[in-house]
Amino acid sequence: MSDQDVWKRAAAEDALKEVQDGMTIGLGTGSTAKHFVDLLGERVAQGWKVKGVPTSEATAKQAREVGIPLPELHEIDVINVTVDGADEFDSELRLIKGGGGALLREKIIAGASQRMVVIADDSKEVETLGKFPLPIEVVPFGLSLTVAALSNACRFVTGREIDLVLRQKDSKAFMTDGGHYIIDAHCEALEQPEALAMALAGIPGVVDHGLFLGMASLVVIGGPKGVRRIGGIPSRP
Repeated sequence: MSDQDVWKRAAAEDALKEVQDGMTIGLGTGSTAKHFVDLLGERVAQGWKVKGVPTSEATAKQAREVGIPLPELHEIDVINVTVDGADEFDSELRLIKGGGGALLREKIIAGASQRMVVIADDSKEVETLGKFPLPIEVVPFGLSLTVAALSNACRFVTGREIDLVLRQKDSKAFMTDGGHYIIDAHCEALEQPEALAMALAGIPGVVDHGLFLGMASLVVIGGPKGVRRIGGIPSRP
């Protein structure tokens, strides 16, 4: 493994301290979350009785491969904790997510969880969010109209023109598990993430965005000097 993968796995392993036998656990999507799913699968092989709630079809496939039971959503009363990665996070536990294209399901599961634990290597820590392009999930219908509204909203909040790029895969528009497109907003710096989140949420055609604000309880960070933590906010009821 590369050094970065070693740090990601160390963070994922440390996050296992937040998980107990018998819990229902939201399973994130992405390269760091993948380490956590593998490690949780090892606990299941040792006899743990947990239930997983995947945030993407890719994570569901991985979870089944490592033996984590996946009940139907309507069978779940509570999600005790979600463990997921982030593309960026700051000292206030504000996140940008969605680089893997699963932001909507990730936000639904995290929002329904008593706690959200974020695992990341230290390259994801920033003073100001925005260097990583902000993913915005939109419906295909009326795409040009939605993009125009996004441009106006971004300009109003940031005071500058923001480059909006339709995400591509295999020379086609990238399609999420929910059948939506993603617009990546190249903001560089977001001094007012809360204001932008509010502006984006009010645009018809926008399904959701990759700003996760007030959702993370804890961030576990792996790096060359070991693992450290920021946060530790109590569980939501």
